[in-house]
Amino acid sequence: MIRKLKSGKYRLYSRKKDETTGKRRNLGTFDSRQAAEKHERDVQYFKRH
Repeated sequence: MIRKLKSGKYRLYSRKKDETTGKRRNLGTFDSRQAAEKHERDVQYFKRH
């Protein structure tokens, strides 16, 4: 899940909510949406290999 911040950057959050806090885990902040999408693909790749 990618959200745009007020600063104009994009932040990648985990798809599932954390059971203890009820919030999504921050998986990184990026200058462009393309960079965030690329990192999300990388994360999905490593989750399955």
